Amino acid sequence: MSTQTLTVLEALGATPAKALTPEQLAKLDADGYLSLGRLLDDEALAVLRTRTDELQHLEGGAAGIEAGQQVGATMVADLFNKGAMFLPLFTQPQVLAAAAHVVGELRVNSLNMRSALPGQGNQALHPDWASAVKDGDFHICNSMWMLDDFTAANGATRVVPGSHRWERMPSDDLDDLLAPHPDQVLVEAPAGTVVIFNSHLWHGGTLNTTDQPRRGLTLSYVRRDEPQQTNQLEHIRKLVWDRLSPEERYLLDV
Repeated sequence: MSTQTLTVLEALGATPAKALTPEQLAKLDADGYLSLGRLLDDEALAVLRTRTDELQHLEGGAAGIEAGQQVGATMVADLFNKGAMFLPLFTQPQVLAAAAHVVGELRVNSLNMRSALPGQGNQALHPDWASAVKDGDFHICNSMWMLDDFTAANGATRVVPGSHRWERMPSDDLDDLLAPHPDQVLVEAPAGTVVIFNSHLWHGGTLNTTDQPRRGLTLSYVRRDEPQQTNQLEHIRKLVWDRLSPEERYLLDV
């Protein structure tokens, strides 16, 4: 990791050795995911829910188009430009430290909202990378910020622990990517919880069998030599750029 990146992480209190315990780092390495517990309190949840609901209404059929829309879920993308309440998320020390531990030399990839719709939301098992990678050569790390409770009923994300180290894609081993995997774990937790995913981990949303959408923010980071899902330099608004610290500008690469 470069001196500049280490300096930024240190300034934000986000070096892995300081922000996370050895046990947390070991679990993230072994399983490919780690719950950081409830990092959003009720007040923060209310603000984020209200704003994402407003954006869905305002953007209508165009919601999520910046990052790509999905069947069975509503998306809202490019959130750093759509409300000051989103900006503190990417420098949360534990989240940033976990991403740096996985990716190394990193920058922010994107921040989007995904809302699994009632009766929909089931996804094939997949990593968030187009091909298998060597164990340890990780390019991307994601964090899920749960705006609603994640339950078995409303489409909580399933993960296959350790699959980020298998150097294989799900399609190499499985005939039906929508079927339950014998080793899968359902990530159930209360609203406000944040879970880190090594994005090479096999994972996917499950079916929302309730009559309410299930909302979550996905904040991801990539290696600095990889393209961003949302090119922050091209999208950043001057009003937003002006309020950023030098460390935040470095992480967004703006």
